[in-house]
Amino acid sequence: MVQESPPPPPELEEEIDLRAPLTSDPILQVRTGRMAPLAPLSIKSGINKTPRAGPVQITKLGLEGDEQDPTFHGGVEKAVHGYCAAHYKNWQKEFPQSADKFVPGGFGENLVLGFMNERNVCIGDVFEISDSTAVLQISLPRQPCFKLNHRFHLPNFAPNTYRLSRTGYYFRVLVPGPVTAGNRLILQSRPHPDWTIERIQRYLHLETDNYEKNLELSQIEEFGAECKDNFTRRVLRARAKANKKPKERWVDYKVVEKRKQTGRITSFVLEAAAAVTSKDGNDVEEKGLNPGAHAKVKLGNGLVRAYSIVDGDRERFQLAISLEEKSRGGSRYMHHEVEVGDVLQVGAITAAVPIVAAASHHIFVAGGVGITAFLAMVEFYKRIHYSVVLHYAVRSAEEVPFRERVEELKKEGQLVLYDKAAGQRMDIRQIIESRGWNSQLYFCGPKRLMDQAEKEVANLGVDQKEVHYEAFEADISGDPFEAVVANKGGVVVKVGEDETLLEVLQKQFDQPDSSCCVGNCKTCLVQLKAGRVDHRGTALTDEEKANSLLSCVSRGVGRITIEI
Repeated sequence: MVQESPPPPPELEEEIDLRAPLTSDPILQVRTGRMAPLAPLSIKSGINKTPRAGPVQITKLGLEGDEQDPTFHGGVEKAVHGYCAAHYKNWQKEFPQSADKFVPGGFGENLVLGFMNERNVCIGDVFEISDSTAVLQISLPRQPCFKLNHRFHLPNFAPNTYRLSRTGYYFRVLVPGPVTAGNRLILQSRPHPDWTIERIQRYLHLETDNYEKNLELSQIEEFGAECKDNFTRRVLRARAKANKKPKERWVDYKVVEKRKQTGRITSFVLEAAAAVTSKDGNDVEEKGLNPGAHAKVKLGNGLVRAYSIVDGDRERFQLAISLEEKSRGGSRYMHHEVEVGDVLQVGAITAAVPIVAAASHHIFVAGGVGITAFLAMVEFYKRIHYSVVLHYAVRSAEEVPFRERVEELKKEGQLVLYDKAAGQRMDIRQIIESRGWNSQLYFCGPKRLMDQAEKEVANLGVDQKEVHYEAFEADISGDPFEAVVANKGGVVVKVGEDETLLEVLQKQFDQPDSSCCVGNCKTCLVQLKAGRVDHRGTALTDEEKANSLLSCVSRGVGRITIEI
């Protein structure tokens, strides 16, 4: 039962040295709370906690009476969150527009501490609570999420917490026991004195490619899995990269399932003929894939196409392909020629749709087969309790692929379906105008939908950083042009009216790398040194277009000079 709240902690009037050595620290407040809606979003959070008077029992899973979103907080390794009260005065000075929100408890901490902070505590530190049997151990730095942006009503605020090393930290509970405001945390042992939380954050967030530090941190047994696994993955990636494999390796995949989803869309499940990943990381990339990935597939008719991966991993994944009326041979080949048992070669598997963790609300807009780029992402955000909605337009209700998954989203209020046959129309302008504060927009669909989205985004003045376009078709034709490749001895390459600059450069120089082939990503980017360009694709900002172009879709005018 929540008792009458104790008085708030005293103001820290004097400046204190946050780097001074620490042996003990007072617990100014003990706070707990229940999961509740994070207004005005529909998702719930346990960030709103209130002070507790009298003793509160600490169990292996945290304080009694406390609830946490298990996706980000709570559990054995994140049982108790501690935060230094001295940080709040600094936040108030730096963000005066939200000063009234930067008060003890603002970060959703369980223990409000007077002096103990990221600079004077280390991973693995063991603390005894005075006048109690409880013993706690530092297990992880707090990983900031979008809820902090929403909490303080500051867009992209969360990264400031690790840049300034004011995230707070988690404890695991070694020995349960009671805790009361006024008790002290007393340092008992420090197995890793070189690894303060602040120093860990440097390599966790800023210097992420330091192999030696990643290796050292991956071997700290006291680390919670969230961080330990992160450092381990980096080590494996670095070892795989050191093997200097070819830039693009084509791997045999067998078609193990072919299923007609709608009259126009067919899904294919591809399974690697041999293992493409290993536990020691000494061959290729990790097995797992981020949602929003796509794969380059070499077709038997000599074409190469990039398709969105609906779900799966590097060893087995699913594609869904629409039979296009104006197909250049790709979708027609997959629909009419490819059967179960056939072997296709798959090249680069890369992520194209960014995961924008700082956004409070994620709005996906798709038309037709465009859902294949977003379905896994919507399910991913839903699974980790983010606020998300999918606006999906189809010609008729019969043309909805992956119907069971779509119906599940609709049942839980995360899908708005527009059935053209029933007279329903998607209003892109209205969707953008009603998006709410700190939202991220994503668009994927036919050219008409994409053109309308770009037009409305521009008319409404939406920041380009708040929008992602995932085109699945591209206009690559145009007048022939020439490109002088300045860093290849000034060689001049000629690009025909039905060729792309990317195709010509790869034939002659085996560069640059490529991925989506429709202008969604920047893998094929080349530097523009001189000349005019007909920019196509959506991956570049207006500023980037001044000195670069997407070689997979953009076309020069006359003669241009580039570097690859």
